[in-house]
Amino acid sequence: MCSLPVPREPLCRVAVTGGTHGNEMSGIYLARHWLQAPEDLQRPSFSATPVLANPAAAAACRRYVDRDLNRTFTSAFLTARASPDDPYEVTRAQELNQLLGPKASGQAFDFILDLHNTTANMGTCLIVDNAHNVFAMHLCHHLQLQHPELSCRVFLYQQQGEESYAVHSVAKNGIGLELGPQPQGVLRADLFSQMRALVAAALDFIELFNQGTDFPAFEAEAYRIAGTVDFPRAKDGDLAGTVHPQLQDRDFEPLQPGAPVFQMFSGEDVLYEGESTVSPVFINEAAYYEKGIAFIQTEKLTFSVPALPSLTPAPTPLP
Repeated sequence: MCSLPVPREPLCRVAVTGGTHGNEMSGIYLARHWLQAPEDLQRPSFSATPVLANPAAAAACRRYVDRDLNRTFTSAFLTARASPDDPYEVTRAQELNQLLGPKASGQAFDFILDLHNTTANMGTCLIVDNAHNVFAMHLCHHLQLQHPELSCRVFLYQQQGEESYAVHSVAKNGIGLELGPQPQGVLRADLFSQMRALVAAALDFIELFNQGTDFPAFEAEAYRIAGTVDFPRAKDGDLAGTVHPQLQDRDFEPLQPGAPVFQMFSGEDVLYEGESTVSPVFINEAAYYEKGIAFIQTEKLTFSVPALPSLTPAPTPLP
């Protein structure tokens, strides 16, 4: 995978997007709050722009209207000729691309923080495209140091050769914040407060970078996607079983070969038949039933992240 270039200029155009999925309430209500009272998003060197990403889905309290907005930021959708018959989220993705991009251009926003909730027991999850994104990995490390009481695990979502498709890929760089468990359409005060604090810490990191702070190299731990596993199915495609009680809510924990993963409606257990230990995530995520995903398999990685060099101050003009 290609590594994103480390920024060599201050990040001045930053956006915080909530409501990419219209029933993930923490980001929706933070975005609505900040649109009315943006003071929390202001820093000495920049002011972040709040964006309600999918207002129609948020108004209906649905994940999406026609298709998943967070899978719609590929070049095929963004460059397609607009039509009145386009799905709502295709039109909205193109609008966001004009507002925050264009994607892969020098005019794009410098950074996007995209806010999400999950019904799975993911705790505080930081979503990054890949391990070579040095700036994003340093931001995640900063959040881990500032909030040791939270899990702040890093999930690397982009697979080899895959085009980035999430809303934060419209900017030059970005990450997603995924907090759970929270039911769809429900707003929990604890997760709302945690997300607000994490956004503040992320913006503080960008301010420190803009002010010329050095960030030393460190050893990182992350979970890289290795595949997905569907539920057991009957011949007609309907569910024949569900996630086993011994796997439920054990996101990021090691899953050993031979351990139970599903419990059939007929009563027997289905065991994990893989050859190596994996770490399941997004276990029994409500939004993934339609995608045929009972959980995502990840491999746990440890790797070195190089230092993030400080910005070189601009030379003072001669009098």
